[in-house]
Amino acid sequence: MTDSSTTNVDVVIVGAGFAGMYELVRMRRAGFSAVVLETADDVGGTWYWNRYPGARCDILSVDYSYSWDPDLQQEWTWSERYAAQPEILRYAQFVADKHDLRSDIRFNTRVTSAEWNDDTSRWTIHTDNGADVTATHYVMATGCLSMPKVPDIAGTDRFGGEVYFTSTWPHDGVDFTGKRVAVIGTGSSAVQSIPLIAAEADQLTVFQRTPNFSIPARNGPISDERMAAFRADPDAYRAEARLSAAGVPRETPLEGALMVSEEERTARYEAMWEAGELLGVTGTFNDTLANAESNDTLREFIHGKIRSIVADPEVAEALCPTNHYVGTKRACLDTNYYETYNLPHVRLVDLRKDPIDTITETGLNTASESFEFDAIVFATGFDAMTGAIVGVDITGRNGLTLKEKWAEGPVTYLGLMTSGFPNLYMITGPGSPSVLSNMMVSIEQHVDWIADTMIHLRDNDLATIEPTELAETKWVEHSNEFADLTLMPTANSWYMGVNVPGKPQVFLPYPGGVGRYRVTCDEAVERGYLGFALDGPAGRTVNDGIIRPLAPDVQVMLETMAEMGLPPLETMGVDGARAFMEAAGAAMPPGPEVGEIVDATLPGADGSTLEYRLYRPATDGPHPITVYFHGGGWVLGSATSDDPLCRYLCVNSNSIVVSVNYRHAPEARFPAAADDGLAAATWIAEHADELGGKAGPIAVAGWSAGANVAAVTAQQAKLAGGPTISGQVLLCPVTDGTTERPSHVQNADGYGLTMGVMNWFWDHYCDPADRADRKASPLLGDMTGLPPALVITCQFDPLRDEGDAYADALANAGVTVEHLQCPGQTHTAIPAVDAMVTSEYARVAMAQALQSFSRASLTSGA
Repeated sequence: MTDSSTTNVDVVIVGAGFAGMYELVRMRRAGFSAVVLETADDVGGTWYWNRYPGARCDILSVDYSYSWDPDLQQEWTWSERYAAQPEILRYAQFVADKHDLRSDIRFNTRVTSAEWNDDTSRWTIHTDNGADVTATHYVMATGCLSMPKVPDIAGTDRFGGEVYFTSTWPHDGVDFTGKRVAVIGTGSSAVQSIPLIAAEADQLTVFQRTPNFSIPARNGPISDERMAAFRADPDAYRAEARLSAAGVPRETPLEGALMVSEEERTARYEAMWEAGELLGVTGTFNDTLANAESNDTLREFIHGKIRSIVADPEVAEALCPTNHYVGTKRACLDTNYYETYNLPHVRLVDLRKDPIDTITETGLNTASESFEFDAIVFATGFDAMTGAIVGVDITGRNGLTLKEKWAEGPVTYLGLMTSGFPNLYMITGPGSPSVLSNMMVSIEQHVDWIADTMIHLRDNDLATIEPTELAETKWVEHSNEFADLTLMPTANSWYMGVNVPGKPQVFLPYPGGVGRYRVTCDEAVERGYLGFALDGPAGRTVNDGIIRPLAPDVQVMLETMAEMGLPPLETMGVDGARAFMEAAGAAMPPGPEVGEIVDATLPGADGSTLEYRLYRPATDGPHPITVYFHGGGWVLGSATSDDPLCRYLCVNSNSIVVSVNYRHAPEARFPAAADDGLAAATWIAEHADELGGKAGPIAVAGWSAGANVAAVTAQQAKLAGGPTISGQVLLCPVTDGTTERPSHVQNADGYGLTMGVMNWFWDHYCDPADRADRKASPLLGDMTGLPPALVITCQFDPLRDEGDAYADALANAGVTVEHLQCPGQTHTAIPAVDAMVTSEYARVAMAQALQSFSRASLTSGA
């Protein structure tokens, strides 16, 4: 298959690394004709090209290996915990020999361009040797780190000595004995190679722009203890890896770094340092990649290790990363990296203090010094994840090139495909876990999904598949939202494309985890290829939709709750439900500090005593007052149960918040809570001066059943002629107990608040015959003349539609209403201050509404 004629096959695969090799195996097994196009003269991909000294994997060899051929586990034994490049390449060659893969691989063949033909529903792939190929399916197995980055240093072509790139190292090796060597860069390849280059060179100068975090690899034979789980049940071990966070079975830590004592924290970090496993660096605690304060404890620990190893204090400080958090750039595993800087012939130049001006004929010049070298090694990295894909001129429908489509950053659905490019597949492409995972697990998952999809098309007489624009747009948004929950986008890393001048700076991999991603891909298939358009002789079928409409932190919260297997709240009994909710509330983040908290009581509607908690801002008063009513279905909760949200509203609206505990059902049924709401608002308005607030109009606010009480209070106050209400903030309000609405069915279960527990609440609070009373269902009341309102509803809340209806009814009655509909959110998300980050905008809106109500009342002179 090396002549210049055009070959017609079912599938063209670009790249003969581990991804391309397994893709070829799956194509053969499925009965497809396939050819692999490979630039090199042998298999191996990354491990064919990256032959620099010390090159080795940073995932344990037993994990960084194929699982699709069980016999390989007996036929191949790894010599080290972290296999070196020659051994990994031999492994790839062994697999190629065993399965006779080379017979369908065209070596020494570079793909130059490819274009889609709508008339034939085929790709034409052009190569540098004129041997073109047409195919129904086009698979990019080009690897995430395979396109070397061109150094952005002036004069790189001027140097007259030896020049090497770690990404394209000479296959016969390099001897640096007796030579003056410069290494530019301190990324992973530099960290691995610098100690070995230093062992040969007469003089080594390392030019560092950004130091990296690294821990000792502790390389050597894999311990029996580490291998025990694998040997006990390899199939179970592999299955666990596929559903793990990063493609390697690990226990998930349950505690944050700040939840344990300093002594315990240090002991766990010491154990991580001694273990020498990459995933352990940020896997010691559960919040290292999300909480800056927690990450700082790890950062300082590693800084301390560097200072204890490197003798020169100035060099040690230069090697301590301070401009990024641990794990926001890929951490490194090393063998004597920091120790190398104690050698007398090794020097570190900190380019942040003395940047390179230019490469010269004999060396290089920094801003303050000239250097002469015999050899320069560029360890400047790769155009990661997208470089090798857009490096080929790929043209899809209507003449659109992939480079043009991705001009502002890659747009994919599931990291697998992109709209406008039918039957174009990317293995571990941008938008998939890829470089944040054990690549072998991610490769196999992608290859299996792609192969199964091709089989589905063939078996169902379908010609093409491609994502819908909606599906891929929302997937990119979902991935970015997940990234924004972490510290990773804060670093100038190749994860963000920052290392390549002019490259769009967007977070490239999917940070939601290998297991969660696999479940998502499988679900898309199970739901009839949701988010895809499929074409065939019978016509085009578009199954448009959003695979993950929940906000990512909300999704994680719901997954965690499901894993806990808690019984339904309504089965716990009233006392049990109250105890459970109190314990759950105690585990939530506390919210911001306020100026003062006062706990006291006020009289209820029947003369009984109601507890309240007053939150006062730290600023000088008097302040406007908001009366807040807690959630809990008129059955659960207290004056302090929504404490984090009340603190938040106090600080961010600069108002006094008085959280009132109205009487609860079933001990005090309807209309006790509604009547207590008016009684509390009236008393607080009358005692505003004593409470340190401004006399005059007050605002009312509440969540869920508390929002019901707040809405009823506003209506009752109007009918009673006071107190004067400046505005109402209604978060996920209960407004109508008489009508079944679509959201009651669509969101009945699986989103925290269920209709089962909502009906339980209603049954305890109010008889069916009384639910048409406006004090139970404010939607049925008279809304003319009511104060302005902010009504917030959430997409995945059973109460969404009745909240929407209330906002519409207010507007129809001429009331000024801001209606904030929150996509991807659930009933319990917005009150979760500092826990649900993606709902922060709704909390901001609540605080701003309270401020606007206060300003409006001052302006009107009310």
